[in-house]
Amino acid sequence: MNHRQRLTLVTAILGSAVVAVDSSVVNVALPAIERDLGGGLAAQQWVSNAYLLTLGSFILIGGSLGDIYGERRIFAVGIGAFGVVSLLCALAPTIGVLIAARALQGAAGALITPASLAIIVAGFAPKARGGAIGAWTAWGGMASIIGPLAGGVIVDRLSWRWIFALNLPLVAVTLALVFAAVPVSTRAMSRRVDLVGAALGALALGGVVFALIEEPRHGWSSPVIFVPLLGGVICFVAFLAYERRTPEPMLDLELFTHRNFAVGNVETLSMYAGLAILFFFLTIYLQQVAGYTALESGLTTLPVTVVMFLLSRRFGALADRLGPRLFMGGGPLVAAVGILLLARVGRHVSYLTDLLPALLIFAVGLTLTVSPLTATVLADADDSDAGIASAINNAVARVAGLIGVSLMGVVVAGTLAGGTFAPNESSVHAFHQAIVVCAALVAAGGVAGALGIVNPRRTVAAAECPGGQLVGAPKPAVTRTAA
Repeated sequence: MNHRQRLTLVTAILGSAVVAVDSSVVNVALPAIERDLGGGLAAQQWVSNAYLLTLGSFILIGGSLGDIYGERRIFAVGIGAFGVVSLLCALAPTIGVLIAARALQGAAGALITPASLAIIVAGFAPKARGGAIGAWTAWGGMASIIGPLAGGVIVDRLSWRWIFALNLPLVAVTLALVFAAVPVSTRAMSRRVDLVGAALGALALGGVVFALIEEPRHGWSSPVIFVPLLGGVICFVAFLAYERRTPEPMLDLELFTHRNFAVGNVETLSMYAGLAILFFFLTIYLQQVAGYTALESGLTTLPVTVVMFLLSRRFGALADRLGPRLFMGGGPLVAAVGILLLARVGRHVSYLTDLLPALLIFAVGLTLTVSPLTATVLADADDSDAGIASAINNAVARVAGLIGVSLMGVVVAGTLAGGTFAPNESSVHAFHQAIVVCAALVAAGGVAGALGIVNPRRTVAAAECPGGQLVGAPKPAVTRTAA
C-alpha cells in the first residue's frame, strides 16, 4: 500500500465514520435536546428519524450519482454539505430548525455512504482491496464504539450542540484528503438518475413516518394523519410499479426473485427495526427515568460493540464452513432472549445485575447473525449486481430503523404520562412494552431465516462482513464455486 492509497483509505474511513457516528451519537443527546428545545417524545423521534428518513430514501440514488459523476466528486460534495448542515444543527434555535437540518444531514450522508466504499474499490487493485476494506470495516466498528462515549462526555461537560459542531474539523480534514489523495474517476456512464423513483420513495416513507410519529397528538381519524398515511401508501405502490417498468431503476426488483436475497432482506427489515427500537428507547430510559448521565448511558452498550468487534469474524468464518442458515435462524433467537431479560428493569437500574447479563446474551446473538446475514444477501446476487445488492440491503436496514422507532412511538405514547419519559411507573410500563415488541421483531427475523434461507451452493464470505449494516455498506461478498 503506497502513501496515496493510505490517504485514500483514511479519507474513506473518516467519511463513513462521520455518517455512522451521527446516526447513533444523537441518541445520547436526545434527553438534553428535549430539555433545551422541548417537544417531548415526538420531537425526539423526529430528531433521530429525520436523519434516517432522508438517508434511507436517497442512499440508492447516492450510489447512482457516484457511478454517473464519479465517486470522488460526489463524496466531496456530500462531505462539504454535511459540514455546512452540521453547523446549522449546532446553531438551531428551535426544535423545528434542528429537525429540518437533520433531514438535510441525512441527504448529505446518502451521498457519502456509498461513495466511501467506492473510492476504496477505485483506488486499490483487487489483490489489495480486501485488506483495505477490512481496515475500513474495522475502523467503522471502532467509530461505533467511540461515538456514543464521546457524545456522552460532550453532552455532560459542554452541550449537545457540540456533538454537531465537532463535525466541522473532521469534515475539513476529510475534504483536504479528498483533493490531496483520492484519484479522479475515469469511468463514464451514460445511465440517468432515477429522480422519479427517488421522489416517490421519499414521499412514501415521509408520509408513513409522519403519520406514525404525529398520530398520538392528532388521532387516526384526523386528516392530518390519515391523508399523509394514505398518500404514503399510494406513493409506495406507485414507487414499486415505476421501478418495475423503468429501464434504469434505482431499486432492481428482479433481485427479490432470488430466494436468499428476498428472505435475507426480510430478516434485515425485522431485525434492524428491533435494534433501532432497543438503542433508541434504552438510551432515553436510562437518562430520563433511571437517572444515568449521558456518558453512563453511552457506556451501557459498550459490551455489545466489543463482543461484535472481537467475535464477528470468527462467527463469520464458521458460517462460511457450516452454511448461514443455522446462524441466521439461531442468532436472532438468542438475541431476543437477551432483550427480554431487560423487561426486568425498573426505575432503579443496576448495570451489573439488570443490564450487563442481558446485553451480553444479546451481543452474542447479534454477533452470530450480522455477518452471515449480510454476506448471504450479497452472495445471492450475481457478481455484476453485488454493488446494488449491497446498497439495497443497506437501505433496508436504515428504513427498518426509521419505521421501527416511529411505530413504537405510537405503541408507547398512550402509556406515557405527559407524552414523554419521566421517573414514574408509566414510563417503566412503556419501556417494557418497547422491549417486548423489540424482542418479537428480532425473533421474527430469526424465524424467517430458519424457515426461508437455503445454504447456498456458492461460497459465502461472511468473515468479510464483520460489522454487517451496522457500520455502513459492507464489502460485496461473492465468490463462485462450481455447481
